[in-house]
Amino acid sequence: KPPPKVFCLLFSKKVRPPWPRAPYNPLPYRNRHHYHYNMANNTPDPAPLRPAALGKALLQSARPWQWYKNFVIYTAFFFTLNEAWALGDLPGAATLFARLTIAFILFLLLATAVYLLNDIIDAESDRLHARKRRRPVASGRLPLPLAWTAAAIAAAIALIGATLLSPQFALVACAYALINIAYTLLLKRIVLVDIFVISSGMVLRVIAGAVIMQVPISPWLYLCTALVALMLALVKRRSQLAANADLAIRQRATLGSYTLASLNQLIDITAATALIAYSLYTFTAPNLPPNNAMMITIPLVAFGVFRYILLASTSDKGEDPERLLISDRPLISALLLWIAAALAILLLFRP
Repeated sequence: KPPPKVFCLLFSKKVRPPWPRAPYNPLPYRNRHHYHYNMANNTPDPAPLRPAALGKALLQSARPWQWYKNFVIYTAFFFTLNEAWALGDLPGAATLFARLTIAFILFLLLATAVYLLNDIIDAESDRLHARKRRRPVASGRLPLPLAWTAAAIAAAIALIGATLLSPQFALVACAYALINIAYTLLLKRIVLVDIFVISSGMVLRVIAGAVIMQVPISPWLYLCTALVALMLALVKRRSQLAANADLAIRQRATLGSYTLASLNQLIDITAATALIAYSLYTFTAPNLPPNNAMMITIPLVAFGVFRYILLASTSDKGEDPERLLISDRPLISALLLWIAAALAILLLFRP
């Protein structure tokens, strides 16, 4: 006697179940006890989170790997050795360094607020990205109300602290916040303007350090900082476009207006201009030693620029300049040698 039809439908390997399969969800499905995704509309479902998980998500949203940018605040302190402070006056140097460290922390909080705002606004597009979809806000590990609250508290502490520290520094901090808010809401959708806005953050940090110390900085140094930051932004855009052009354009519409050839040309122009500007700075800046000894550091800067462009063009790390800068030993060695050489020159030859 043949088996019943129900038995064949349930146990036969050739017959598939009559119900449809769940749609494919490209989002990560890690740590099921903390969050999960709604497979129907591709959005994170609310799930209870532990305090430790929330703290970890907030720290990850602060992007600790990008904190190195804020060390640019100490540029004014570094280049005013034997001018605004000296090793023989340790109490005065310690006071200036402490004020710069407070400014460093305040900029960390302000940058954290900017990062949180960017993650909140770009949550939908981040879920299409292979790496950004794991960000706490995009993945659902950090609820939106908590992200908004943390951004508001960080911004308030940063701006109030900046006002108490120095009114001029507060103006620079407000300019940084307003420019980044405009970038998140509008300017990142305008071709080329987005790159200039990204590079302006480094220049504002240098200005912030000079304002805290109340010392003038050579315009050449501002120009070199802007050009290097511009080169990093161009390399980042190139890496985003080279990784997956179709998906990258869906994530960021302005990438559709760029091409790899045009970005390569812009990178070459910016890198060459940065090297020329730094070379001119080493022997024309009035606050450097008159014997032009700072020219010794030009090969180190050239090596760093060439090495970075080489790594960004031969690997997939150019989309994250901060990870590339802190993970390559030759780059780190060149940076440390440049710091040591410049410090020795300023210490020995500056009157």
